[in-house]
Amino acid sequence: MSARLFGTDGVRGIANEKITPELAFQIGTAAGTLLAERAWPRRALLGRDTRQSGSMLSAALAAGFCATGVDVDDLGVVPTGCVAHLVAEGPYGIAAVLSASHNPAPDNGIKLLAHDGRKVDEEFERHAEGRLETEFDRAKGADVGRIATAPGIDRYFTFLDSIVPERLEGLKIAVDGAHGAAHAMGAAMLRRLGAEVVETGNAPNGMNINAEGGATKPATIQQFTVQSGSDVGLAFDGDADRVVFSDERGRLFNGDRTMGVWCAHWSRHGGLDPGTVVGTVMSNGGFERYLAENGVRLDRTDVGDKYVSRRMGETGARIGGEQSGHIVFAERGVTGDGLVTALEFLRVLRREGRPASSFFDDYAAWPQVLLNITVAQREGWDQVPGVPEAIAEAESRLQGRGRLNVRPSGTQPMLRVMVEADDEALRDTVANQLYEVFATRLGAKLYGRVDLTHALGD
Repeated sequence: MSARLFGTDGVRGIANEKITPELAFQIGTAAGTLLAERAWPRRALLGRDTRQSGSMLSAALAAGFCATGVDVDDLGVVPTGCVAHLVAEGPYGIAAVLSASHNPAPDNGIKLLAHDGRKVDEEFERHAEGRLETEFDRAKGADVGRIATAPGIDRYFTFLDSIVPERLEGLKIAVDGAHGAAHAMGAAMLRRLGAEVVETGNAPNGMNINAEGGATKPATIQQFTVQSGSDVGLAFDGDADRVVFSDERGRLFNGDRTMGVWCAHWSRHGGLDPGTVVGTVMSNGGFERYLAENGVRLDRTDVGDKYVSRRMGETGARIGGEQSGHIVFAERGVTGDGLVTALEFLRVLRREGRPASSFFDDYAAWPQVLLNITVAQREGWDQVPGVPEAIAEAESRLQGRGRLNVRPSGTQPMLRVMVEADDEALRDTVANQLYEVFATRLGAKLYGRVDLTHALGD
């Protein structure tokens, strides 16, 4: 294959069109072969979300592993965080999650996790891609791998219980499971800790995942929280590796705001050492200023929770994440887990003894806008005469008052232009002038404009 198959979050596309059983089988054989070469344990752990195509693709992937002599433990429908936790503590060389996260039901995807729970590195992905259409050493006889129902879900629940020693009695919590991987487990977790729970998005049929709500359609949980008279609401995405919150007044807490609440609490109570948070190039400037006022430094990295996790390892940071609700807590694991994030946030509410709404105005998000601009070609766009000069001028105008980030899309012939400023008029002036230059010099056209000031971002 000449084009890269694996993106920032594994392989993703329309099931049975791009993500076919044949491809799933090939990924299984490629990954299984690499386990042998790296001397990793020859046992794989699988989990999936509720998509109708999930069991088909899981069966094909498992067959690929078994064909190379790798045994497979199948968890069935579970959140991504459950798979990541159990692969790290179990006798496994690799894990795979079959999910397209927040994408609609016809899509599906495959992401591979190493034996420490992190997404496999780019080197592993490149080697796997190079073997997809090649012959492999086929196991025979007693060497063929076996498929079994995976043990361990109770251990994951026990791990979750330990996060909130204060428990949650007296809290009424609204939960939107997005008809996805946490449609049952999310509410069950909260009830185990003593909370009163009301639910929506808890009746998956294989085709309604993410369709009516969830973390990427937060209006559902915002309305449901108010209508149900709940103290707080939370919404997972399809594979539950992210979560966003609503206060009792129906206001959205995205990833930045969630991390701000958590960091402010633990910096006051001696639990934030070092005083560093890992964010991304999209993290809001108001969030960064608020952290600084609380003695905490924001360290930015590229968009993608695997880059956040990697930077956390380099800096020793205890927390990192994205506006979208992907948040990693170092002492809880190495990848985003929406159930862990939910419990960490609820624990702060419990310890503070304050309603969620009392935290919302702790900081004001800076006006931030994202322009999605189509261009004829992504290669060389930044070398076209007039473009570097326009970017330099925009950065000069924002100096000390905001930020500019221009990056090509990883999958489409499109540029993503983020402009942020401490003043809405300045933000819009800079964004509009920059777009005019791009339209003139690059033949760019505006595909979409998104106000990210209070939205989900990444």
